Amino acid sequence: MPAGLRRLKSVTAAAAEPPAAEPAAAEPASARVAPLVLPPQYAPAAVEAALYERWVERGVFGADADAVRRGDRPGYCVVIPPPNVTGFLHMGHAFQHTLMDALTRRRRMQGYESLWLPGMDHAGIATQNVVERELAKEGMSRHDLGREAFAARVWRWKAEYGGKILGQMRRLGEGVDWSRERFTMDAGLSRAVRTMFTRMYADDLIYRAERIINWCPRCHTALSDIEVEHVEEDGELISIRYGEGARSVVVATTRVETMLGDTAVAVHPDDERYRHLVDTTVTLPLIERQIPVVADAHVDPSFGTGAVKVTPAHDPNDFAIAQRHGLPMPSVMDEHARITVPGPYAGMDRFEARPAVRAALAADGRIVAEQRPYRHAVGHCSRCQTVVEPRLSLQWFVAVAPLAQAAGDAVRDGRTAIHPPELAGRFFAWVDDMHDWCISRQLWWGHRIPVWYCPDGHVTVPATGTVEDPTACATCGRADITQDDDVLDTWFSSGLWPFSTLGWPESTADLAAFYPTDVLVTGYDIIFFWVARMMMFGLYAMSDVPFRTVALTGLIRDGAGKKMSKSHGNVVDPLEWIDRYGADALRFTLARGANPGTDVPVTEDWVQGSRNFANKLWNASRFALMNGASTATGLPPREQLSTPDRWILSRLAAVTAEVDGRYEDFQFAKVCDALFHFAWDEVFDWYLELAKIPLAAGGEPAERTRAVLGHVFDQLLRLLHPVVPFVTETLWTALTGAETIVTAAWPTAADSALFDPAAEADVARLQILVTEVRRFRAEQGLRPRQRVPAVLVVDEPTEAGLTAGLTAGLSAGLSAGLPTGLTTYAENIAALVDARPLDVATEVPAGWAVVSAAGARLALDLSDAIDVGAERARLLKAQQAAGQELGQVSNKLGRADFVTKAPAAVVTKMRLRQGTAQAELDRLQGLLDALPTR
Repeated sequence: MPAGLRRLKSVTAAAAEPPAAEPAAAEPASARVAPLVLPPQYAPAAVEAALYERWVERGVFGADADAVRRGDRPGYCVVIPPPNVTGFLHMGHAFQHTLMDALTRRRRMQGYESLWLPGMDHAGIATQNVVERELAKEGMSRHDLGREAFAARVWRWKAEYGGKILGQMRRLGEGVDWSRERFTMDAGLSRAVRTMFTRMYADDLIYRAERIINWCPRCHTALSDIEVEHVEEDGELISIRYGEGARSVVVATTRVETMLGDTAVAVHPDDERYRHLVDTTVTLPLIERQIPVVADAHVDPSFGTGAVKVTPAHDPNDFAIAQRHGLPMPSVMDEHARITVPGPYAGMDRFEARPAVRAALAADGRIVAEQRPYRHAVGHCSRCQTVVEPRLSLQWFVAVAPLAQAAGDAVRDGRTAIHPPELAGRFFAWVDDMHDWCISRQLWWGHRIPVWYCPDGHVTVPATGTVEDPTACATCGRADITQDDDVLDTWFSSGLWPFSTLGWPESTADLAAFYPTDVLVTGYDIIFFWVARMMMFGLYAMSDVPFRTVALTGLIRDGAGKKMSKSHGNVVDPLEWIDRYGADALRFTLARGANPGTDVPVTEDWVQGSRNFANKLWNASRFALMNGASTATGLPPREQLSTPDRWILSRLAAVTAEVDGRYEDFQFAKVCDALFHFAWDEVFDWYLELAKIPLAAGGEPAERTRAVLGHVFDQLLRLLHPVVPFVTETLWTALTGAETIVTAAWPTAADSALFDPAAEADVARLQILVTEVRRFRAEQGLRPRQRVPAVLVVDEPTEAGLTAGLTAGLSAGLSAGLPTGLTTYAENIAALVDARPLDVATEVPAGWAVVSAAGARLALDLSDAIDVGAERARLLKAQQAAGQELGQVSNKLGRADFVTKAPAAVVTKMRLRQGTAQAELDRLQGLLDALPTR
């Protein structure tokens, strides 16, 4: 210390070494805890598979329905959207399954009988297509085999190749109850499907009729709306004149070949332009048939010419117009989309007929205008990408009006909540305007429709609850009855999933314990389809909603915000990232992006970052274990805890409360952010460093610190477990010696005594000072770990009071009740900023640099650390350059002609440059002021 400076206390010795990772060797062996040794690095591939199988073998994911019914524990159940039997785990699955797993794991730790029931959907069209492709390789079709043999072939395929996604779910670590695995065509669910159909038929909610449906000419089946993908494509819009002179009208179409089936032209009843034509006829070109002009309010007079061609058998709106006006409904295409109208186009594919019809119309002088390209949405079969054809067909339908009304009412009155609430409008828009649902499919794989016909045309539907097929016509008694060839839409059986998987139509213990289920996690893109169907069926069959909450997620996108698709070339197999970085890294990345109802972009860099977090957690936990962290003794009394101990426990309580609240609001991203920043920014970066001093001191301070370390890591690992189950299980069992974290109690913030604002304020001041000193060192070019002498400058205290405080701080590990000034933490400051030796004094030594922050001053002797003259010259040169920049920009902004005439963006950019230059000048001046003066 310079001569003449009054030294109050020497806190560190110049030769003092930083604390070692392990406790000091001088500590008595009897006082130390034998460290539990973990490998230096975490290797997910060496841990995850075996650990998952151990969980399954121990039955930790099972749920006891009887315990719920007895009232021993509350029940909790999450509906898993059943993946297709043909499916593979894609990023969307990984995303939503991670969130569902987090919910069920947390509830299990909270003491609930938590059920997440796995299973698969038979996926009618998808599975039939796969097997038909296999047959095609053998030169066969399903018709060569026949129906029964083909069905047997599909079952064999399922046994051999199906369900790969279930094994992939294990790779992700999904905590499902495998003992309850279901399949939508197993015996129990097949009975549920028949029961639902026959009950609804008896209640006049299922009927057969000719209606417009989506038809796939390649799959030869009707499609539900969700099986149709609409893609914007370039097409053509052709305007055609029907009739002659004043008795003519112009209509436009994107599918000219359908005009062969036109049976009317429709105009709005209030459209004065066409009032003289209503109830007259015009000539249909090429066919030369007279068709009526009808007035219908459906027509929009402001769109196009205000007149539309009516093709009832090939457009749903035209079909409705035809029904209202009693128009004929001739079909112009067969199931292969080939033209059936007699004449030159008969037998042509629709896409061959289109240019042929257009050319004939042009030759006849009927084309008024042609627009190309004309951008419009075209429906495609989601399975084979064939353009879908609207087609009039005899099909089975569900009369949805009363069911949809009940579903909408259940959300409106709060029996089911949609989260986030702002997306509820999408649900209402669908159920409030739902059309009757076509449930028949012209396939051989699926639940065959339980309806039989006799040659006299009578219909036989078994009584509800009947398992056996009928042997005779229920009307006339004839024995020669045949079953309907069609199968039910896959969505019919999956719509029963929340209660059929629990045993319905039987009254089972599972059904009593777990229905209604608690949460459905699903994408906002299928809220109209699957969610609505489950709501309708649940309310109809069970008189209660199928789930209390619908938690809507967004869609997974790439880093540029594009939807992942094969056409974009940006599809990522989640198993590849699991192989590279581990399941926990992928799960944490996906959950950290999960804001309710918002799309989630993911990149490999983010997964790498999550892997780094898992490694940091591993290394920090390993340090704690090597230094004797233990949960065996519990926390010491509060009065024995140091301020850093009380600070980290207070922060832990606050984070626990925040995480709980975020989970209840399905804010998975905020859960992960809170835990990430608490773990990395507070536990790893600060508390472990602060803990090294008492650990090195040994004795009672070390024991107390080990107990706090043990408690903090115990609770932190539990809080992280639902999202990153593998690494937390490995670390927690090593820390506690317990069997598994899966059923460990979930942390709570109920102990208000742990909240300590005073300790948080003290440590915040310490952090501010240390951060500023570290920044100053970096700016002055000091090397990491380069030691410099320092003085903590304080106001004049009483000699005895200060000395007593410092002595107590060193011997008791900075115990509670000491002076709140930063002198209490002098040893911590010295270790955290590499100030060796560190003295406490009332004056700044002459020529030393000073850093001021948090109401404190730390003086540093840089005389042997840097060339003060060279550094001052560098700073002055930089200051001059910044001053020139500021002057140039300010002069330009001072000119009125520039500010008023230059584009606003240019002026804004110039103001930003001005602010940046001023900030740089201020920063440089601060550095100059801090340099030693001698």
